[in-house]
Amino acid sequence: MQTLFEFSLPRGYLDPTGQVHRQGSMRLATAGDEIHSLHHPQVQSNEAYLPVILLSRVITQLGELRSITPQVIEGLFAGDLAYLEDLYMRLNGYASVTLGATCPHCQRQFQLQVAPINSVLEA
Repeated sequence: MQTLFEFSLPRGYLDPTGQVHRQGSMRLATAGDEIHSLHHPQVQSNEAYLPVILLSRVITQLGELRSITPQVIEGLFAGDLAYLEDLYMRLNGYASVTLGATCPHCQRQFQLQVAPINSVLEA
C-alpha cells in the first residue's frame, strides 16, 4: 500500500533566504492528524486555519527545508496552498472530487469530476 506521494508545487515556497522549494512529499493522513488538528488552539479560534495545521502535519518534505511548520504553510502562495489542499482531499477522500474547469478552445466553464488518487492507484 502506497502511503507517501510526491508532488511539485506550481510556484514553490520562497524561503527567507530567497531559495525556492518546489518538490515535496505528502503522506496519507491518519485519524489522529485530523483529530489533533481540530483541537489546535489556532483552529479553535479560526476554523479557516485547519488546512494550515493539517498540511504541516502530513507534508513530510518540501525542498531542502528541515521541518514543515504552520509558518511554512502560511508562507505558501495562494495557488500552491490550493494545490496542496486539493491533493490532500484527493489522497484522503473516498468520494470523487469536483473541480471547475474551462475549455481551452471555447472558454466554456464546466464541472469536472476527478476520482480520488487512491482509487486510481488501486485500479
